[in-house]
Amino acid sequence: MAIPLTRLGGGAFNHSPSNDAEAEYDRLRDLARAEAAKRNSCFDRAHQAYERGDGAEAKELSNEGKRHAAKMDEYNRQASEYIFRENNATGRVTDDTIDLHGQFVEEAEDILERRIRHAQQQGQTHLHVIVGKGNHSTDHVQKLKPRVEQVCRELGLQYATEDNAGRIYVNLQGGEAVIPPLPQQPPAQHGEHGGRPQHHPQQQEQEQEQPDALEQLLSKFVRKLGDCCVVM
Repeated sequence: MAIPLTRLGGGAFNHSPSNDAEAEYDRLRDLARAEAAKRNSCFDRAHQAYERGDGAEAKELSNEGKRHAAKMDEYNRQASEYIFRENNATGRVTDDTIDLHGQFVEEAEDILERRIRHAQQQGQTHLHVIVGKGNHSTDHVQKLKPRVEQVCRELGLQYATEDNAGRIYVNLQGGEAVIPPLPQQPPAQHGEHGGRPQHHPQQQEQEQEQPDALEQLLSKFVRKLGDCCVVM
């Protein structure tokens, strides 16, 4: 599989996408879902034909179902590659970061393995993997994070969840995953009290209520992903 990374709906992007970008991603995933439905219908009818003793029709319907399955895979591949390019474009993530938003679990696994091996060949020491917090998934269960952790274990790499629970730090050198400290904040400026900036209570409340940007973007994607996975 070529390196992919797609989104399902608005929540699969790590930035504010254009309407055209959203439409293209949705178009590809919708086409994949439609082919999956046709595949399932063909296989169901093939089974019914077989039960009737009509082997010829059963074989024909089975072959038709396989063709729809191939088309489904191709549309999903295109969607995965599309979202990968969108989310991991230069300037949107750093060189030591990969964003897996918008990927199906199997797609994310394939992409991550390829990226880890490439990074190791380039002598990179670590990798930040953005997987999302799962706040908008069914029962708030993270789907990508467990698979990312499984990949790391299979490759003998240690990892750790970062302060942002939607990110995983991976040590690419095989040692302990020690997350580097964040850069120090600049010293207090004039007008701050006790080293802390002064905020009005209303401003503090608004800041605390402001959700994580990736959580906002992920919401639409996860709802559609759940629908698609039932079909796929």
